[in-house]
Amino acid sequence: MLKVSRTKLAVVIGGLALSVPMSVGIASAQPDLGPVINTTCNYDQVMAAMNAERPDLAAQFNAQPMALGMLRSFLNSSPADRQGTVNQIAAYPGAQSYLGATLQLAGSCNNY
Repeated sequence: MLKVSRTKLAVVIGGLALSVPMSVGIASAQPDLGPVINTTCNYDQVMAAMNAERPDLAAQFNAQPMALGMLRSFLNSSPADRQGTVNQIAAYPGAQSYLGATLQLAGSCNNY
């Protein structure tokens, strides 16, 4: 199993967050990230949802094998570990624009 530190995951996700077009929108308040932290979706479900609903984001992930491995590691981690990772990611400038897409996928990935 791929072991990746939360810091490395946060750096990769933060980098992806910065590459998401800012037209996605920036929230002024921190959204409830409970659905991301407590998701029951597995990697295949998240990727299927991402490919169907956010192909732009899926293309960015698919272009970075390290990001795919880190996503898999995130989903295989406990909710407590996910909370720490989400806290680190949320601290990155530009992460707000990425969090909306993340919440969208967390809300729909069980359908895949």
